[in-house]
Amino acid sequence: MQGYVLSCDEGTSSARAIAFDREARAVQIAQRPLASSFPHSGWVEQDPEAIWQAQVQSASQVAEACGGWECINAIGITNQRETTIVWDRATARPVAPAIVWQCRRTAPECAALRAAGHADLVTGRTGLVLDPYFSGTKIAWILENVDGARQRAESGDLAFGTVDSWLVYRLTGGARHVIDRTNASRTLLMDLRTGSWDSELLDLLGIPAAMLPEIAPSCGVVAMTDPSVTEREIPIAGIAGDQQAALFGQACFRPGLVKNTYGTGCFALLHTGQTAARSANRLLSTTAASVEGRADFALEGSIFVGGAVVQWLRDELGLIATAAESEHLATAVEDSGGVFMVPAFTGLGAPYWNAAARGLLCGLTRGARREHIVRAALEAIAYQTRDLVEAMQSDAGFGLSELRVDGGATQNNFLMQFQADILGVPVVRPAFLETTALGAAFLAGLATGYWSGTEELERFWSVDRTFEPTMDVSRRDELYAGWKNAVARAQ
Repeated sequence: MQGYVLSCDEGTSSARAIAFDREARAVQIAQRPLASSFPHSGWVEQDPEAIWQAQVQSASQVAEACGGWECINAIGITNQRETTIVWDRATARPVAPAIVWQCRRTAPECAALRAAGHADLVTGRTGLVLDPYFSGTKIAWILENVDGARQRAESGDLAFGTVDSWLVYRLTGGARHVIDRTNASRTLLMDLRTGSWDSELLDLLGIPAAMLPEIAPSCGVVAMTDPSVTEREIPIAGIAGDQQAALFGQACFRPGLVKNTYGTGCFALLHTGQTAARSANRLLSTTAASVEGRADFALEGSIFVGGAVVQWLRDELGLIATAAESEHLATAVEDSGGVFMVPAFTGLGAPYWNAAARGLLCGLTRGARREHIVRAALEAIAYQTRDLVEAMQSDAGFGLSELRVDGGATQNNFLMQFQADILGVPVVRPAFLETTALGAAFLAGLATGYWSGTEELERFWSVDRTFEPTMDVSRRDELYAGWKNAVARAQ
């Protein structure tokens, strides 16, 4: 089969498009930045129209570089999850800004639901926890705070979607309103066992079923693009939320394999096969991207602030000029000098789930320099990941043999070595780091016969470098104990 598979990778800070050939090589890449706004403390918003324009422009640029849309065989979509958009079905105009996954505005509503005794119902049905992170309370907020929204939603005039739904709606000229199962599993509205919308949860949150999209498989032709957008009809054949797409792109097709993505946040997923494992350590049970009509699952731990702490050092504090400079400064000192940073800028995710926690810098002495603070910020990313891995190992009943990693921050060799040291297991960095986009391409390519199966895909995954742990066990435990003390203070 000639031509390429186009992956549309819509993230929190940018929208990119990557074309892959038959050997899963990235042959063309384009990217557009995406801005967030912070109108109130804890609020995070984006412009849905800007999301669409950034994505369609990058996709069009890649298609043109490949020889035109006629050279694109299939499209895969991966997206920032939980981010919530509500729009008018007739005009495709959003009724409000997109409420980004990081936004904490619905913390009071979540607290009220917990106080009313609904937490066990929500977790039992969805595998999630009652937290502002997820889409359900974001939808409810829009219905309550946008004039006329509830009435219009009940009459079927408004549509809800996560970013994948929004992109498919626009790519198809409004012909298809869908959400894939991985994204649906992050809404607080889907029964994890059946893969369908749960009427009791809809009633609990006051969300009309009329505004919900159809739940579609992650791997399969779910729509055809509108020629007014792509010049000809092209199958949209793979959709997965970014973290499930990264798990697939890391060739974690079997139970027991684990990946961690280091992006704006950090997200570790453990493949649990066709079993929706329940966590005793406040991890999430979630749907994994599946093929062949199966329903695969994963345990997930979510860190709200990962690579974003490096952006904060650069943009808000001015301690570094570039993200790459953080590695140089961190290695300029032997250790953090007893300094610990807890980057709980929007609360703490798994396994704490404390929306009220706030950032903390502690252990400062007169001898503390910017190098120590920068190093402490990088170490905080690794400590948070150990929190997740410890919880996963406890839930799974076995230790990890390795951690597969991806995302922009994995280019920081200091961070990756410290991660291996503080975990005590090898950290494996693949040769191609854009595994989120690759996973979406894999799903679309499998659905359209571009690739034959997961066995073929596994041979495309290759290792750039393995970081072996070298830290003494007693030192590892001492540092981690210091981190746990800092986290306790932040809460």
